[in-house]
Amino acid sequence: MARKPLLHYFNGRGRMESIRWLLAAAGEEFDEKFMETAEDLDKLRNDKLQSDEDFPFPPKDTQGYAPVERRNGSLMYQQVPMVEIDGMKLVQTRAILNYVANKHNLYGKDMKERALIDMYTEGVADLYELVLLLPLCPPEQKDAKVDFIKEKIRTRYFPAFEKVLKSHGQDYLVGNRLSKADILLVELLYNVEELDPSAIASFPLLKALKTRISSLPTVKKFLQSGSQRKPPVDDKCVEKVFKIFY
Repeated sequence: MARKPLLHYFNGRGRMESIRWLLAAAGEEFDEKFMETAEDLDKLRNDKLQSDEDFPFPPKDTQGYAPVERRNGSLMYQQVPMVEIDGMKLVQTRAILNYVANKHNLYGKDMKERALIDMYTEGVADLYELVLLLPLCPPEQKDAKVDFIKEKIRTRYFPAFEKVLKSHGQDYLVGNRLSKADILLVELLYNVEELDPSAIASFPLLKALKTRISSLPTVKKFLQSGSQRKPPVDDKCVEKVFKIFY
C-alpha cells in the first residue's frame, strides 16, 4: 500500500494550507509532521551532512586545502513547505500544487486550459499573499493594510473572476470541469470572508462557485470541524511563526 503524503510544516495555515485544500479536495489522505521550534526546522535542513569524501571532485575552502562539509538535508532551498509524496521530497508551494493537480486530473485537458488555470491561479496567489501576510503586519499599519486589501478585492480581483464565470456561463472556471483554480479560489473566498463577511455579497457567481465547491463530498468533509483544515491565524500562531522562522 502506498504511503500517504507527509506534510512538513508548523501547525497553522501559512503556505501549506492551499496544499491541504487541494489534497483534501482530490480525496488524497495525508499525514502531517509539525515543527514546533527552530531546532525542528534545522533538523529538516541538516538531517544528513556529506563531507568531501562523498564527492568525486570535492570543493576546497579559500585556502584550497580543507575539506568542505555540505548540507544535504530534506529542504532543497532550506525552506518549507515540504511534502513527501510518491517517493519525492517536494518543496516550493506552486510545484507541489502543480504535481497534486496533475496527479488528480485537476489541471485541464490541454495546454490552453492549463495556461488559463495557471493565469487564474496566479491571480488568486497575488491576493492570497496579501491576506497571508496580514497577521505579520505591525499593529499601527494593520487598519491601512486591511483597507488596501479590501479595495483590491472589490475593484481588481473579484470582478475579474466574476467576469470569467459570466463570460462562459459554466459551473467552473476552465473547461466546465473542476480544476485547482476553482479549489484555490474557493479557499481564498473563505479566507477573505473572515476578513470581511460581506466581501462576496456583490458577486453572485463567486457565491455560487463557493457553494458548489463546498458541496463536493471531499471538500465538505474538509470543512467540517475536526478535519486537518487549520483555524484562522491568531496571536498565538504568530508567536509560533516567529519562534520557528525568525
